[in-house]
Amino acid sequence: MTLLPILVLAAGTYAFRLAGPLLSQRMTLSARVQGLLTLCAIALLTALVATATLTAAGGFAGWARPAGVLAGALMAWRKLPFVVVVVGAAAVTALLRMAGIG
Repeated sequence: MTLLPILVLAAGTYAFRLAGPLLSQRMTLSARVQGLLTLCAIALLTALVATATLTAAGGFAGWARPAGVLAGALMAWRKLPFVVVVVGAAAVTALLRMAGIG
């Protein structure tokens, strides 16, 4: 019973991904629309990061996670290696949780 919805969703996802390359050859977008689409992608990613950072189980996730994400963002801005960014952000979050700041 669960295989059919999975196959339908897989086919829909594949068709959605295939539509981009196929339609890009038939459509021309103005520079303004292309700029707006770029801004939409940034807004979407920002919303995803904010949602994942600030919420957990339908409520506020606490201050440790946003602080860890902020620390990671600062390390990424300073162009530190990716491993350092991930481990540093996790360490900040863990230390704050150990200190009782949830």
